[in-house]
Amino acid sequence: MMEPVLTIVVPCYNEEDVLPETMYQLQTVLKDLIHDSLIAMQSKILFVDDGSKDRTWELIYKEGLRNDFVRGLKLSRNVGHQNALLAGLFTAKEQSDCIVSIDADLQDDIKIIRDFIMKFREGYEIVYGVRKGRESDTWFKRCTAQAFYKVMNKMGVDLVYNHADFRLMSNRAVKELERFNEVNLFLRGMVPLLGFRSDLVYYDRLERQAGKTKYPLKKMLGFAFDGITSFSISPIRFVLMTGFVSFFMSLLFGGYFLALKFFGRTETGWTSLITSIWLIGGLQLIAIGLVGEYIGKIYKETKHRPKYIVDIDSFTIPRLSNHPLIQSKEDGNGGLDFLKVSETHK
Repeated sequence: MMEPVLTIVVPCYNEEDVLPETMYQLQTVLKDLIHDSLIAMQSKILFVDDGSKDRTWELIYKEGLRNDFVRGLKLSRNVGHQNALLAGLFTAKEQSDCIVSIDADLQDDIKIIRDFIMKFREGYEIVYGVRKGRESDTWFKRCTAQAFYKVMNKMGVDLVYNHADFRLMSNRAVKELERFNEVNLFLRGMVPLLGFRSDLVYYDRLERQAGKTKYPLKKMLGFAFDGITSFSISPIRFVLMTGFVSFFMSLLFGGYFLALKFFGRTETGWTSLITSIWLIGGLQLIAIGLVGEYIGKIYKETKHRPKYIVDIDSFTIPRLSNHPLIQSKEDGNGGLDFLKVSETHK
């Protein structure tokens, strides 16, 4: 078997603190795999700058000028982790036999990329990196994560337990993934839908090398809710069932209070009245809000807006400064100004 061309895709958002170490460690892995004849010399690392506000793109670009293993993709604005990851996958697919996606914080064990490649050479088209456990997480995060996976499983969503976005995908798998046109992305649920031959590789989660997490509690809850509403209508059905239960309970209580009236045992019940009003009103607001969430997702899908816009691409244009479409000059800070090369993707 010929050595496959590997591209490691790394979405980045304000990662200047950890990026130099990430570049060094990923290059070391790439060189070792090339030395052992497991991947081809043309293999690359593609860093995707998701509209960072710090020096992330500057570090990526400068490293790409002096290092043939490093390439960069600069998006025109911040579009979120999932869209940035897709941008990297779809850009890399034309020049890669397999693609590994990994976060820039080095919490995923890069040593098992070798195991990914071995699985790929055995014929697996999707290889998932799965955490062995969550002992390093806080009690709250561990419990909520486990609850999320259990809820998604109950709703019929096929998820790989304890898997995030650390995975290998073949060129064919990425091309099939590109056919999924929805705007509301949840890649952890979309990738298993491809159905290609897959396997798991287990690893221990490491400590973050530098910087801070880009997924605080608010974003984690939003991500979980998006995942649930993007792949299941069970919440709406649950609200419907709650409505039916409330309706039948009201019939029973109505009959009970009617019987009390005939027997002359009724009293003025302000507490029970106001409690029932608040209960029914709250249920109605929840139901309306939940239905509105689904309608909002439909609204986004009908617009057909691009998922991302590429500002600068040094993957398909390896040497930016030599490309006729790009003029560069030294600015006052010793950086580079570019005539932008833009590309949109739906």
